[in-house]
Amino acid sequence: MYLFASSSDLQFKNCIKYPEIYIPENSFTFLTGKSGCGKSTYLKMLNRTVLPQNGSILYWGKDLKEYPILPYRREVLLVPQDVFLLDGTIRENFDLYYSSRGDSVLSNKEICHFLQICCSEFSPEDTCMKMSGGERQRVFQAIFLSLADKVLLLDEPTAALDEKTSDMFIQNIRQYCKQKKITVLCVSHSTKLAESYADTVIRLEEPNHE
Repeated sequence: MYLFASSSDLQFKNCIKYPEIYIPENSFTFLTGKSGCGKSTYLKMLNRTVLPQNGSILYWGKDLKEYPILPYRREVLLVPQDVFLLDGTIRENFDLYYSSRGDSVLSNKEICHFLQICCSEFSPEDTCMKMSGGERQRVFQAIFLSLADKVLLLDEPTAALDEKTSDMFIQNIRQYCKQKKITVLCVSHSTKLAESYADTVIRLEEPNHE
């Protein structure tokens, strides 16, 4: 049984049709394709941020609609492209996300560990206000990585990073998630990253308009 399985009639708003898609457990899968083909929308459907018009998506053989939504979203964690950080310190941002979930906050040592995985050389007391777009993205991703439990959905995680940092970032994320048995589905335009690090590559075609 696959972790995720979506039907061949899966459709979003009469404009995007998807083929059958299967995501194995504990895999590091890349979802690729041209802009507008529905990659980000597919991640949002897996996370139940948006709902399909037709078709179904199964998680462990059961339709997503059958799962209580909040516990499900804690288990199937979507890291969006848009970065949501306060202008305060990195620690304040970590604490905000953890307190909003009712979880105990991390120690400085634990925060530094996740920052390092995400190629961020800042300390927990550094402020986010003056960071570049790529630096903010890595801090944001470090927060979500620390929260990941079963499934991590990454939407263009290297969009604001240079090639060298992108390679190191994906390598680190893959190694960590393999060790923790976290299944990853990563949307990316980078053929090189997909070829280097994917267990499976799923390529979506042009949008199929009716």
